Amino acid sequence: MATITSSSTTADIAAAYLDNCGYYEDSDADMARRFVTVLTAMLSRGMTAFQNGEQRMEFSPRDLREMIREARQFVAANSSPADGGAGVTYCDMQNYRD
Repeated sequence: MATITSSSTTADIAAAYLDNCGYYEDSDADMARRFVTVLTAMLSRGMTAFQNGEQRMEFSPRDLREMIREARQFVAANSSPADGGAGVTYCDMQNYRD
């Protein structure tokens, strides 16, 4: 997976967007982190649209900020404490007797 840098082209950023936008379906916190990086790069460059073949994708800055917020919430909820997340504690009450 290519890293977004100051020398990344619009095509690089568009490809990284498409490569990482499925973080929720893949349940992948690392992918969500990369997605945040891509969206942040788009915002900082004023890049609100890109073309992928015949498909054009266009976003408002507000849309990009909302996607960043959602991806960060996903990371917080789906990262282990070792990865900087809160982690999840499960309780099994199946055999509980009062």
